[in-house]
Amino acid sequence: MQVIVLSFVTAFTLTYFAIPPIIRIALAKNLVDEPDERRSHTVRTPSLGGIGIFSGSIFAIVLWTPFSQFGNLQYILCAFIILFLVGAKDDISPIPAKKKLIAQFIAASILALKSDIMLTSLYGLFGVYNELPFWISYIITIFFILVLINAFNLIDGINGLAGGIGILVLGTLGCWFFLIGRLEFATLAFSSAGAIAAFLRYNFTPARIFMGDTGSLLIGVIVAILLIKFMDLNYLLSSGNPYRFANGPGVALGIAILPLFDTLRVFATRIIRGQSPLKPDRRHIHHLLIDYGLSHMQATGVLVFVNAGFIVFVFTFHDLIDAHVLVGSVLAIASGMTYALHKSVNRKNSGTANPLVSA
Repeated sequence: MQVIVLSFVTAFTLTYFAIPPIIRIALAKNLVDEPDERRSHTVRTPSLGGIGIFSGSIFAIVLWTPFSQFGNLQYILCAFIILFLVGAKDDISPIPAKKKLIAQFIAASILALKSDIMLTSLYGLFGVYNELPFWISYIITIFFILVLINAFNLIDGINGLAGGIGILVLGTLGCWFFLIGRLEFATLAFSSAGAIAAFLRYNFTPARIFMGDTGSLLIGVIVAILLIKFMDLNYLLSSGNPYRFANGPGVALGIAILPLFDTLRVFATRIIRGQSPLKPDRRHIHHLLIDYGLSHMQATGVLVFVNAGFIVFVFTFHDLIDAHVLVGSVLAIASGMTYALHKSVNRKNSGTANPLVSA
């Protein structure tokens, strides 16, 4: 427990004191995010907060991780550095989405091939319990990591959202790893959560700084690593272990439901419309809440609360209903809530456009 607390406090402290100088330098050098019709902010704001998150996280991870238990950490840090470099470059001078995707693929491949971060089975999903052939495991793992990385990148559209969801997911997974005695992954989770918590001090409305791609890519890859190890280690726990979940994939989906569901929903919508899945737009759930009239912090609070509700749901029902029913229920509830939000936004916009409607 002491190492967990120290890792959180160390990351929080370093990030907390690193952010103000980053803000001053970014403003002095005009390294700011300009508002436009797609963005939800209206003032020029520095977008290099991810540098502080990265610095605090990495310092605490290296300082407090028990290396005797985490021999593959060097490869994980290499993947972090690749994403840090491409994220920082994009925050300073935007680069094409395809180039960012190539860098993400390289980082994901390092994790899969060198650091033993692999989805070796479907863990009961679709009735598959056996170990998968290597090439299938590799493809599934790469896809999963890329989806999570981009999921957190895409929900980083309003103040506090990516950070708030990140702390919720990392805190949940970190506690589970601590309870099963995997201190190395608990340290990774709480170091990251500590850095994000310090960053949020400057990101709440009125935001003084954004995390940018540097921060969101890092959070996404850390969550991906921890979810993969969660499913893998959970499957290996004995059936009598009190911390074993009967349906690992369903619980993993519930833990990170907001970024996963929103990203897959938006990608599918773009593809159906004949557009590139990487083309930016305002179809995300947080944009719908803003269009409905909520402030940034109200929308963030609603979405973090909803994601927490899904976590409680899967923790409660993981061993009471069939695995596929659990996954289907999570997706059905998320789809129903999103559809209801769409209808509410459309009704409100119709009423605003035509005063006679509300008369």
